[in-house]
Amino acid sequence: MRTILTALTALMFLGTHVFGEVLITPSEAALPPKVDIGLERRSITRGPSLDQISPNPATTVRSPLALKIKFTAHNNTKVEPTTMKASYLKLTPVDLTERLHKYTSSDGIDMPDAEVPSGTHLLRIELKDSLGRTSVSVIKLIVQ
Repeated sequence: MRTILTALTALMFLGTHVFGEVLITPSEAALPPKVDIGLERRSITRGPSLDQISPNPATTVRSPLALKIKFTAHNNTKVEPTTMKASYLKLTPVDLTERLHKYTSSDGIDMPDAEVPSGTHLLRIELKDSLGRTSVSVIKLIVQ
């Protein structure tokens, strides 16, 4: 019995390092798609930039993937990482903020082993700077 428990514990530990952490579940990926993904325009002032570094939005990748989004503040402001909100764009959006929270800093999002099912996925990221200016960006993931 003890050998079985040790083996199961080892497999669980190994699984967390081999497979990564779930960003999108298969059941979430199966939800009906959002019809209109138009970006909201908040104001004429410039909020922080959100740039998708990895994976390239035009490239098909395998899961787990490295999700890297760079945040850049403008005009002597600071990015406020605690204001980051993330959602998976579906007919009823899926809140991903908590899943990405521990990978978020003032520099951006750096999730090294994101588990994502096959398909094309759109994530909406919202972020504010120290003056309260908001930026919204749509991140595209194409997974094989």
